[in-house]
Amino acid sequence: MPNPGVNSAASAWRKLWPWVLGLWLADLLIKFYVSSQFIYAERLNVLPIFDLTLVHNTGAAFSFLAGQGGWQRWFFAVIGIAVSIWLVRWLRHTSMQQRLLAFSLAFILAGALGNLTERVVQGYVVDYLLFYWPPYYFPAFNLADILIFLGASGMLLDMWFESKGSTP
Repeated sequence: MPNPGVNSAASAWRKLWPWVLGLWLADLLIKFYVSSQFIYAERLNVLPIFDLTLVHNTGAAFSFLAGQGGWQRWFFAVIGIAVSIWLVRWLRHTSMQQRLLAFSLAFILAGALGNLTERVVQGYVVDYLLFYWPPYYFPAFNLADILIFLGASGMLLDMWFESKGSTP
């Protein structure tokens, strides 16, 4: 949780904002590239269990609320903006001594901003990574989703280390 006693000179935000910006831009550039190189639903087989593809997700994770007629675009955008503001504030009150937590928050923020930007600008999020083991298919996802997953996993690890009284 945020530590109100951390001064801005020691804040993780001061050190990690370039990471956030770089990962956010990398996510958007990859989505732009995939969108310019593939037609919708086209697949390029890379491995027997992995394809690059182009699909649009108008919902949230696993296409939650995707078929709801458009209101979900702004609903998820407002949530994304609120979460992003909260994460920036948390990073500003987190010390770089809490390295795992700081990078986890930065990854979640970069991923949230990547998907938020797509949702606001286009009304959907571009997904392009498709893993499968026929007849089973995992829903397509993107770099922003990976960043959010890694950040959430890092936060869980940080909480576990904190509960054990150790540091990662």
